[in-house]
Amino acid sequence: MSQSAKYPTSWLTWYLWLVGVVSQLAFVAAVMPQSWIVDITARLQLEPFPETPLAFYLARHLSLLYGAVGIALIVVSYRISRFREFIGYLAVGIVAFGLLQGLIDLQSGMPIWWTAAESISSVIGGILLFGLHRRCR
Repeated sequence: MSQSAKYPTSWLTWYLWLVGVVSQLAFVAAVMPQSWIVDITARLQLEPFPETPLAFYLARHLSLLYGAVGIALIVVSYRISRFREFIGYLAVGIVAFGLLQGLIDLQSGMPIWWTAAESISSVIGGILLFGLHRRCR
């Protein structure tokens, strides 16, 4: 393997690992007290969080899902050669996910700052992952 091929692979490894580690913060949201969820929603100046079992169930399960995806990214980061083809598909999926996030956010009436932060960051993250994936070849 040439010296130039090692450098991008290390960047891809670190990128996947970093996103995976940051995603672990979602586990905190999954177990935080309900009052914190309500308070954070109010501080973000969003519509009041519906204090119903279903709303808390969905919020907590989504947080668990984000955390689980983070664990998967960490695992993939340690096995780049094994998951090389998968990483390319994952990057495309993340871009599509970000676009769908934007559509759902707009349909849901979320503030534009929320949509931009959530959707655009996912799209940019997927594009960055795809670029790093291609440079590893």
